Amino acid sequence: MVVGKHHTHGGNIQVVGVPDGWPIWTSEVRPGREHDTTAARTHPALLPALTDAAGDLRTLGDLGYEGLADTITVAYKRPKNGGLLLVQQQFNKAHNSLRAVGERANALLKMTFRALRNIGLDPWRIGKIVAAALAILHTEYGRTT
Repeated sequence: MVVGKHHTHGGNIQVVGVPDGWPIWTSEVRPGREHDTTAARTHPALLPALTDAAGDLRTLGDLGYEGLADTITVAYKRPKNGGLLLVQQQFNKAHNSLRAVGERANALLKMTFRALRNIGLDPWRIGKIVAAALAILHTEYGRTT
């Protein structure tokens, strides 16, 4: 036992939001050390559903999803010992400004339900708490999409 250290491992929950930032789906909890790409791939229906639902629109994600570039559009990553081209910088600026609206889904859940801001429970219970929070949010506002 190490004194003064906190060995909390956390969890990784994927949240899907519609273009105006309303959350419509949350995943079960995955280990906090797991990469976003791996967490998304553990739900076999998620990626095809994102492709089908998007139609002419693209699904936007952060750089944690760069392994899913065929389904999720991510920003350009700055290469080692180099910089981005001007067109790549402009793309990243537009991408990040649009994605910020989508991040509202996470913020809406966390700010509406104080319990989701800093959970000190067993990480495997977090998924059920987030699912319940999503159901309450939908009921309270009468909105699912």
